[in-house]
Order: sequence, then C-alpha cells, then structure tokens
Amino acid sequence: MATCPLSPAYDLLGKKCMLHILKILSFEQPKRFKDFMKELNGVSSKTLAGRLKELEREGLVTRKAFNEIPPRVEYSLTEKGEALVEQLKGIDAWIEKWGSV
Repeated sequence: MATCPLSPAYDLLGKKCMLHILKILSFEQPKRFKDFMKELNGVSSKTLAGRLKELEREGLVTRKAFNEIPPRVEYSLTEKGEALVEQLKGIDAWIEKWGSV
C-alpha cells in the first residue's frame, strides 16, 4: 500500500501546539521559551521543549543560546520555516472565509 508523500509533514504539523508555535513566531521573533509558555496556556514545558526540538531538527526553527546567567535561549524561524508559514496563511484565509471544517 502506497503512503501519502505529505504524511511526514502532516504528522509533524498535526502534533499538539506545532501550528501555534509557528504562528507565534510568524508575529514576533525571536521568542524566548518563557514567552511561548505564556502564550500556550496549559502546555507543559516538556511538551513545548520537545516540539521546539522537533522544529529545529526539521530545519524550521533555529535555537540561539546565550552564555549568560541566567541562561537565555531564543528561537526564530529559518528561511524554510518562513516559507512554510507563508503557505499556512492560505489555510488561515480559507478558514476565515469558510469557517472550520
């Protein structure tokens, strides 16, 4: 049985908070971990850390750590991430016009 070539992208983006993280970064970057925690009510720090690592591993987000006390880490979209966010705006427009599915 053939698999859908879009499955890996759907599997990644379908995970809890993935689209919300990308949307947050589309409005303002860089963002710090604590800023995500404020905007993602009810999400555990473990879940957020895991999602950010996945986005970084896929080349959608960069992580910049500063050698400071207390430690500071900032996240930004990569060029690949920016391109994905541009495509997602079409879905946002569709939802605005037609509502949810």
